[in-house]
Amino acid sequence: NMKFLLLLGLVAVALAETTHFEGDKVFRLKPVLDEHVTFIKELADSMEVDFWRPESPELVTIDIDVDIRVPAFYLDMVYTRLDQIDMEHEVLIEDLEDAVNRERDSGPTPRAHSYTKYNDWNTVQGWMNTIASSNPNLISKQVIGNTYEGRPMTVLKLGKKSSVTKNAIFLDCGIHAREWIAPAFCQWFVKEALSTYGSDSQMTSLLDQMDVYVLPVFNIDGYDYTHKSNRMWRKTRSRKSGSSCIGADPNRNWNAGWCTIGASSNPCSDTFCGYSPESEIEVKNVADFIRRNKSIIKAYLTIHSYSQLLLFPYSYTFQLAAHHSELLKVAEGASAALRSLYGTSYTSGPGAATIYPAAGGSDDWAYDLGVKYSYTFELRDTGRYGFLLPESQIKPTCEETMLAVKYIAAYVQKNLY
Repeated sequence: NMKFLLLLGLVAVALAETTHFEGDKVFRLKPVLDEHVTFIKELADSMEVDFWRPESPELVTIDIDVDIRVPAFYLDMVYTRLDQIDMEHEVLIEDLEDAVNRERDSGPTPRAHSYTKYNDWNTVQGWMNTIASSNPNLISKQVIGNTYEGRPMTVLKLGKKSSVTKNAIFLDCGIHAREWIAPAFCQWFVKEALSTYGSDSQMTSLLDQMDVYVLPVFNIDGYDYTHKSNRMWRKTRSRKSGSSCIGADPNRNWNAGWCTIGASSNPCSDTFCGYSPESEIEVKNVADFIRRNKSIIKAYLTIHSYSQLLLFPYSYTFQLAAHHSELLKVAEGASAALRSLYGTSYTSGPGAATIYPAAGGSDDWAYDLGVKYSYTFELRDTGRYGFLLPESQIKPTCEETMLAVKYIAAYVQKNLY
């Protein structure tokens, strides 16, 4: 039966295109000797391992915990070597496939949009269209360009319509494809802004006086790919003739100390800086938008996961930012506001000193452009689930993050007027 064979063929293709993680484990390694660091870097050279934290082997140093995914195939080898060099380690995730399946409590079937679920790209796009037409006095949408694969990048503009040009805050989520809690927060933020306008005095005053530009998913191609093919994908999906490796790290692709430190010039690396600054069209689209609106954008907030950190410039240098003490004061106030709800503790500080040096990040770029209040959030958790934060944690994560974002927004607003 030709039809049946064709169907089998299609099923085979579908299966082949989905990356599975049966038996893969996520380890936390604790290097305390040079020998341990060397071992981790050799691991990266000799086999397919996936760095969760820090984001690449170049960033591994003594006394920094390393969260790393090891495919089932290599486990025996890795265990043997861990014993030989006597490095302390723990298993964070016993079976990654299992964890991927458990992350979503209702399975990966397409479904209606929900603020407490991880929505796929089509669902998010449908939601944007619906929400933008829901309240034309407070929200509008604007396409700022297309992704590499041709998907429209839509910015939602929140704020009371005004005849005068208003100052603004720019908020983006999901620069890294696998950090699903980030886009969930941007959607939550939009919902909260619209539903509390008029009742919450702070939100009302914010949207009366300022606009908030929200880019709910920055790396749309990558995000779509994590839903359809490989949950652990991080980069964009751009291709270049002459290389079989796909994508660049959009948070290493900005023109801020580009590719000097904490980034890779190898196209196959997860922290590949790209072929030149803004070589990734998504980065160029956002950079162009911010440059065009440079005179009004007073704060830049970018949402990532995981680690529970509130970072500000610089990451590409250990030098302190000109406004360091003010940026730190605001970050500490925002962290305290966040902690007040569920006791979730955040660490704040400049990127390079607080986690590790990394060049080409969006927050450093925005700050150097003149956007003083430039912050990167690393949301929950600290590694128990890592990128696979269960859907049951979306609501509490978004609620507490909301307090920190509102704290920063209120501070910016107060210091403008």
